[in-house]
Amino acid sequence: QVQPVESGGGLVQPGGSLRLSCAVSISIFRIVDMGWYRQAPGNERELVAQITSGGSTNYADSVKGRFTISRDNAKKMVYLQMNTLKPEDTAVYYCNRLTFPLQWGQGTQVTVSS
Repeated sequence: QVQPVESGGGLVQPGGSLRLSCAVSISIFRIVDMGWYRQAPGNERELVAQITSGGSTNYADSVKGRFTISRDNAKKMVYLQMNTLKPEDTAVYYCNRLTFPLQWGQGTQVTVSS
């Protein structure tokens, strides 16, 4: 079954930046709405950013103004630019369809620490 493949995580100091990438190899990618989710230890997975097939975006209040979601339909990729990172952004980050989700991928670990 198709799974998204996330990459780009790592260890960064508070105030730093990271750019996450997600490859989604489905033929209908250009017409599906996509989201970036995160899950911190002991917490439920939460949606932090979403982008529609038409390019409209929405963000959780906790990341608004710091994170930017984008997509490249030709490459079947979704990106998350994360700026001004905070320790509370530490989590495993996943991407998936907003509706009829695919099997979840491995995610990519983001750790914000000095």
